[in-house]
Amino acid sequence: MGSSKLNAAVLLPLLLMVLHAPMTTAANSNLFREYIGAIFNGVQFSDVPINPNVQFDFILAFAIDYTAATDPPTPTNGQFNIFWQDSVLTPSAVASIKQSNPNVRVAVSLGGATVSSSPVFFSITSVDSWVQNAVQYDLDGIDIDYEQFQADPATFAECVGRLVTTLKSSGAIRFASIAPFDDTGVQSHYQALWASYGSVIDYINFQFYAYDASTTADQYANHFDDQITNYPGGTILASFSTEPTTTSVPIDTALSACQALQSQGKLYGIFIWVADYSNRQGFKYETQAQALLANATSQ
Repeated sequence: MGSSKLNAAVLLPLLLMVLHAPMTTAANSNLFREYIGAIFNGVQFSDVPINPNVQFDFILAFAIDYTAATDPPTPTNGQFNIFWQDSVLTPSAVASIKQSNPNVRVAVSLGGATVSSSPVFFSITSVDSWVQNAVQYDLDGIDIDYEQFQADPATFAECVGRLVTTLKSSGAIRFASIAPFDDTGVQSHYQALWASYGSVIDYINFQFYAYDASTTADQYANHFDDQITNYPGGTILASFSTEPTTTSVPIDTALSACQALQSQGKLYGIFIWVADYSNRQGFKYETQAQALLANATSQ
C-alpha cells in the first residue's frame, strides 16, 4: 500500500473539490403548481383538472401589504390584505378541494407586480415591525413574489428570511417558495435572500416565461442552467404563462424545454401563471404538464 503522505496528497484535493462543488438538486419530480385568483374572472379550484399522480399546489394570488380601500393603495408595512377573488376562492373552497384531492396543497403568494394598476413595492418602516405584522397572517404555505423594491437587498433578505423562518418554526406553514425573474434588481434581492436563508426556501418558481418570445427550447434550457448557478442547491421549477400575449416564451417552446430537462433528470417541477387565463383555454396545458410530470415518476 502507498504511504499515508501520498494518500493524503491525493485525497485532500478530491475532498476540497467535493466540499466546494455546487449543491445538486433532486432528480425529476412530480410537483405541479398553479397561481389562481388574480384576474377576478370567477375561476374556481374545482375547475382545474388535477392529476392524482402529481403533487399539486394551488397558489392564491395575491396577499399584499397595501391598503385595499384607498386610491391609490399605500404600503402597510407587513399588514397583508387579500387581493385574490376571495368571494370564490374561500376558506371553505380550500377545505373542499383538499378533502376531495389528498394530493393538493394551497399556498398564498405575497407581493405581486401591481395593485389597482399601480406598482407593488417592497416597502417597510423597519425589519422588526414588518416581520411582526406579517407573521400574523396565518398561512398554509407561502410564495414570495415582490418585483419592485424600496429597500436594499440585505433588508429584503432579512425581512423575508425571518418571516419564513418564523412561520416554519411555529408550524404555521410547511413550505415556502420565491418567484424571481431575470432582472438585475430582482435577482440581486432574491439572491441575497437565497444566500442568507436558502435553507428555509423549498422551491424557486422562476418566471422563465418572462424571457423574450423568440426564446428557443435550447435557450430556455440554458436559462434554466443559469438559474441553477444563481441559486445553488435550489429546486428550480420550469414555468410558462397561459396569459394571451405575444411577448412571453411560447407555451409549446416551454413544454419542449421541459421534456428536454426531464430527459436530463432536471425537471424538478412545473408551475403555470395563471389558472384564470387557462380557464378560457379549457386547461389543456395544465393537463399536458401534469401528464408529463406524472410520467416521470411512474417510470
